[in-house]
Amino acid sequence: MRRTKLLPISLIFGTAATLGVPAALAQQSASNNPADTADPVEEIVITGSRIRQDQQSFANPITTFSSETLAQSGKTDLADFLAQSPALVGSITGDLTAGSNPGFGEVGLNLLDLRHLGVDRTLVLVDGRRHVSGLAGSAAVDVDAIPTDLLEAVDVLTGGASAVYGADGVSGVVNFRLKKDFEGLTVRGQASRSGRGDGDNRFMALTGGLNFAEGRGNVAIAYEYSKDDRVFDQDRSYLRPLNRFDLAQNQDDLDDDADLPDNVPYNDIRYADSAPTGAVDVDFDFASDFEGNGGVYDRGFLLENSGGYTQGGSSTQTNGYQGDLFPESERHLVNLLGHFDMSDSLTLSAEAKYARTRAFSIAQPSYDFYLLMTPDNPYMPDIIRDAIVPGAAATFFEDPDTPDGVIVTRDNFDLGTNGEDTRRETLRGVLALNGTVSDNLSWETSYVYGETRSRIVEVNNRREDRWLAAIDVVENPMGQPVCRSSLDPDADPALEGCLPYNIFGLDVRDPAAADWVNTDSVSHTKVTQQVVSGSFSGDLGETLKLPGGSIGFAFGAEYRRETSDSVPAQEIQDGITWVGPITPSEGSFDVKELFAEINLPLLTDARFANKLSLGAAFRASDYSTVGKTNSWKVDAVYAPVESVTFRGTYAQAVRAPNISELFSPESTTFNFIVDPCDLNELNNGSSTREANCAALLNDLGIDPAAFLPSNTPQATLFTEGTFGGNRDLSEETAKTWTAGVVLRPEFTPGFTVALDWYDIEIADAINTPEASELAELCVDQPSLDNPFCAGINRDPDTGYVIGFTVRPDNVASFRTSGLDMSFDYRRSTGIGDFSVQLVGGYLDRIEFVSTPGAEVDNDLGEAPMNSLGVFFPKFASTLDVSWTRGPLTLAYGLNWASKTDRFSRETLRGDPDYADSRLFRVKEKWDHDIHGSYDITDQVKVFAGVNNLLDEKPAFGYSSYPISAMGRYFYAGAKMNLGGPAR
Repeated sequence: MRRTKLLPISLIFGTAATLGVPAALAQQSASNNPADTADPVEEIVITGSRIRQDQQSFANPITTFSSETLAQSGKTDLADFLAQSPALVGSITGDLTAGSNPGFGEVGLNLLDLRHLGVDRTLVLVDGRRHVSGLAGSAAVDVDAIPTDLLEAVDVLTGGASAVYGADGVSGVVNFRLKKDFEGLTVRGQASRSGRGDGDNRFMALTGGLNFAEGRGNVAIAYEYSKDDRVFDQDRSYLRPLNRFDLAQNQDDLDDDADLPDNVPYNDIRYADSAPTGAVDVDFDFASDFEGNGGVYDRGFLLENSGGYTQGGSSTQTNGYQGDLFPESERHLVNLLGHFDMSDSLTLSAEAKYARTRAFSIAQPSYDFYLLMTPDNPYMPDIIRDAIVPGAAATFFEDPDTPDGVIVTRDNFDLGTNGEDTRRETLRGVLALNGTVSDNLSWETSYVYGETRSRIVEVNNRREDRWLAAIDVVENPMGQPVCRSSLDPDADPALEGCLPYNIFGLDVRDPAAADWVNTDSVSHTKVTQQVVSGSFSGDLGETLKLPGGSIGFAFGAEYRRETSDSVPAQEIQDGITWVGPITPSEGSFDVKELFAEINLPLLTDARFANKLSLGAAFRASDYSTVGKTNSWKVDAVYAPVESVTFRGTYAQAVRAPNISELFSPESTTFNFIVDPCDLNELNNGSSTREANCAALLNDLGIDPAAFLPSNTPQATLFTEGTFGGNRDLSEETAKTWTAGVVLRPEFTPGFTVALDWYDIEIADAINTPEASELAELCVDQPSLDNPFCAGINRDPDTGYVIGFTVRPDNVASFRTSGLDMSFDYRRSTGIGDFSVQLVGGYLDRIEFVSTPGAEVDNDLGEAPMNSLGVFFPKFASTLDVSWTRGPLTLAYGLNWASKTDRFSRETLRGDPDYADSRLFRVKEKWDHDIHGSYDITDQVKVFAGVNNLLDEKPAFGYSSYPISAMGRYFYAGAKMNLGGPAR
């Protein structure tokens, strides 16, 4: 929304049936095929362990998404697809990094957030190996750089995985497994479009591979192309100003009648005293008198106590600052994979990837508060010039030398809308040697190099010095409008080549002047990652064998180095443009690690113990930044009978601070701060806010009962402050446990139930509050003696916030728990093969404590208005039903989420009549999808489908919740496989 500049922030995340359906996700890792209980189970290396074992023996809950399920979803964006999973529902998708939402360099990113604990706490792997980050300073991987058509499956593992993979996986791991030994040629094409005729997507994938040297080697190459068209906010009629309703102060309840709601819906909401033509105030009473073109200013219906908004009138509609709903994006990916058996016991493998992505999003125009315009400006209409109040400017500015004039507040739509055009190039290479010593002993060494380069263009980035020179206009001796600096060498600023810009009206400026004022600022970032690792794994065979089998083990060492560099455009560094100032930053760290695992199969095929095994893992790490850390895990699997398996884990995981949190240089920033001590805000915080605000203001000699900065224009402008990293940060530590059961009833072949409880608690969590949050945290703690108050500076005379300093610190904690549920049933009949699958999640708690002793912020079941995709439904599920007969497959999918609270518990506790109780809840999510495919031949398949069949829309007050604003979405395509059946 308006009043927010773009500034650098770090966003603030068994195989499924091949007959899965559009909303299909996947079951918990458990064999569903009744034949699996009769035949020997193959031992493989699975996500979450380096020991070869069958998935039924693994203790961590794993959910697997098959490549076929992805293809049948109709989605070509991995984050969009995975975000349907209850575990990943908080992920950052492309629409959440569009318009005015993203920070510097973030447009178009697709980042996974497991368990609502943040993208930097979700470890993303490719074939069990780390992948370079897509965002400077962060560990978050942009999954847009991972190919979709080359995927074999995606595994999602819950629980601390630091003992196996190192830092970052405190909430779990998402592992993308690529296809191996690809032979033949596959071509897939797909086109998609919304029911409103926009949001087009074009997708094409070409994959070819061959075996050589009599099958000892294989090489495959894959190319993917995808392009998405922009969808603008006002392309959806229900989001246009006259149709969109937002909450504002009930004008019939200014005296806070307990029987009336404090806030009610209004449409056509506008920013008071600001207009595209210019809002002109001639008497400095901060009530606009004229539009810039000389027309009388229609102030509309003033919404008192609403933070400066009106309904109707001449002012700027708030929706004018929304920008894109979905960014324009384009993606090219090339992947090369190969392996060669150098001997029966030695294999060389290599991977190379190049990804080039581009995302371009339109955001918002620049705006100005209270520009002083003097009457010698020839563009000023006579009616405005004649209405100037002599001496008003000098009185207001408390400076007798201030010339007479007017103040103009303007939204500069005619100057050009700001946007961000980001091009990312990702390179990644893997070289590995795998060998076997014997049938039960193997080793592996590998080297991984990854690099992401970003070229970030801030489009129409206003140069502040040129802007101020261009709007300071006078007449030259020939009666022509010119910049004052062209005549007066003492003018400030004095710039050569200045072209006069007319701000009195809309689209009355010279386009050449707009071109002179604006610039496209080009910045660059680079992230690199190097990983060298070696491991030895196997089992002890007959040497030391337990009743349940041989003891499995793995051990090894790893070295990793990460670097990040960010070089903003010089004009952004200098702070002379609309975006900025942003300081160049660089940082790096390395870590040396030793790790080990063991699996003890205690019993098998015994009475009351069909299977009993214990496991453990340990990792010792030495960081160049935080020093030594330890991670560990213990687990157990117990199957009293073949059809019932109990499993559980307990682990300690760590997350080391990322480069941005550690090394970001101190920079200047500007934030719009809502003062929590304002009388209108006292009930919107903790139970201690009112008392703390009273103590704080009394110390300054200010009456808390009369403190209303929201009614004072000077107090509601942008506040200057600083932000930066903190090199004294330490690691976060998480304790996690899971406990579950898998049921495969013998009396119902093909039916599997998996239930797993998880509990994750993070201590010493790193928290970087925004300026408004910092002000709130200062007074929402048990006392004013807390680390946040030191970051807020108040004017000793007025009490207004006049400065702030924000930086990360290990002061927070998180706690989340819940239940993952999976029900899967398949049956073959004479009329076809049926599959019914239900994947669900129950969120029991999601709690955040900002600092020790602070009140618990419990977000369970909430979807706060104006949040950036942050919502926490208590229940979420997907239901998939499919039927296949011969070449025909028909499928139906339902993606559902429970109702959520529109307002936080803290808000309603302090103000029970905050709004009409009918608005307290946000509607459920009901997303119906259908899909169909037909195999024309064994090599050619055609398919089509509709997502969001009933064209469900976002809830009142939201643009993307509980469902995307894209609406009903059609897709169709074909797949040709020259190396085998298309299916």
